[in-house]
Amino acid sequence: MNLNSNTARFVKRVITSPLLIYIIRCLIGFVVGYLLYLRFKQFEIFWALLSIILVISPEEKDSKRLSIERFKSNFVGSVVAMACVWLLPKSVYSIMTGIVLTIFLCWGFKILNMARVAIVALLIIMIEPHHTQIAYTPIYRALSTGLGCIIGLTIVIVSSGLIQFLRDKYKVFTEPA
Repeated sequence: MNLNSNTARFVKRVITSPLLIYIIRCLIGFVVGYLLYLRFKQFEIFWALLSIILVISPEEKDSKRLSIERFKSNFVGSVVAMACVWLLPKSVYSIMTGIVLTIFLCWGFKILNMARVAIVALLIIMIEPHHTQIAYTPIYRALSTGLGCIIGLTIVIVSSGLIQFLRDKYKVFTEPA
């Protein structure tokens, strides 16, 4: 059997399988996030790793749009959490206020379907025990969450471009939905 035909069949199988595409994106995201986590433990990069995985979408259709919405919602949750940490006393009521503000902002930005992602970002920054200096923890977590969103979104955009290039090269067309 011809090596080129085997390679072409393999590539066609990968670029037409939403499951394989999602697995590859998640593995790339994990490796990038984990390497950053190992290198910069003092900056709570673990939260970037979680954000990378949250931003990567398993849905093939609208994958870029959904990843961008997750990026926006993660950003909303981080900004609201920072505001709550800096402007409100530490209490359960501050967290509840943050949740309500996050939901309203997601509604206002027309990303209400991603409000749960925003609320997770808010809770990461506001609740989880702190491993670094308490004053810098919200800043580190917000930056880490934002970094994870950017990395996850970059993985989706770059891989989508590569998939489209390979589909064009191997003349693989998908049904418009």
